[in-house]
Amino acid sequence: MADSLYDRLGGIDAITAVVGSFRDRVAGDDRINLKFARTDLARLTKMLIDQVCEATGGPCRYTGRSMKEAHASMGVTNGEFDALVEDLVATLNQFNIPEAGLLLILGVDTFLDMGRSANQFNVGKAEQDDLLGLLGPMKSEIVEVTSKEVGTPLPDAFQAAPAMRN
Repeated sequence: MADSLYDRLGGIDAITAVVGSFRDRVAGDDRINLKFARTDLARLTKMLIDQVCEATGGPCRYTGRSMKEAHASMGVTNGEFDALVEDLVATLNQFNIPEAGLLLILGVDTFLDMGRSANQFNVGKAEQDDLLGLLGPMKSEIVEVTSKEVGTPLPDAFQAAPAMRN
């Protein structure tokens, strides 16, 4: 039996390192960091680790809200989503994770919107099917405002998830 994508990515330690670096990169990016002004970063980090771990075949279980629910009333623009994707690509490149990993994490529609093609990689049919089937498109569940604008404030109506309890 072939290793899961979770194993091929390096398991929980690698996923934790990538998510931590990604979180820090986003926190320092003025194009999008206002959207996280009321976010409990410890909760966000745990939810992202669990989500990526589960989606890649690891032992974690994501128990957070759906992407649509988590981002409702945030007023995320296309430009801000694209900035987040750029931060993710930079983080994945930092850890030498190939774009096939990006396909998995972002989902097919977003990946193709970036001008990429799953067929441009030396990815076998079975692995390609696994990657395509793991996550659906997230962009349509996150973006609420059709605009290239970045750095927009978090609307007052947004209700952040409660902080994690220790």
